[in-house]
Amino acid sequence: MAHGLRQIIRQFLAFGTVGVAGFVVDAGVLTLMLRLTGAGPYLGRVVSFLCAATFTWALNRVFTFRDQGTHHTLGAQWLRFLGANAIGGFVNFGVYSLLLATVAFFTAHPVAGVAAGSLAGLAVNFTLSRMFVFSASTR
Repeated sequence: MAHGLRQIIRQFLAFGTVGVAGFVVDAGVLTLMLRLTGAGPYLGRVVSFLCAATFTWALNRVFTFRDQGTHHTLGAQWLRFLGANAIGGFVNFGVYSLLLATVAFFTAHPVAGVAAGSLAGLAVNFTLSRMFVFSASTR
């Protein structure tokens, strides 16, 4: 297997692992927002998504894409990460919203909607993060 392909596979697996940890943050913050603040499932999800996105950016920076680096400041790279992953975020939130609006199970269990949305956005987020946030061309 070529070195480049091995690197992509390693990065994808690392990105997925970070994503699982991000799911825990996402679901945990959503649960806290629903139970402690009285926020509805949509506002709660916006807050939980932003918390999870920040968490995953930090882990991906030091773990998944550590070999690729960047000269951007932390703030600039975080903004690039949010911007590049907004498309995956829209896919994520769209799946979540569609399921909550149409399937009683997900209405009763919004965290299951978080899981479905997270899976839907994974490939989009990985590709855009690799190409536009952590690529050598962003140095």
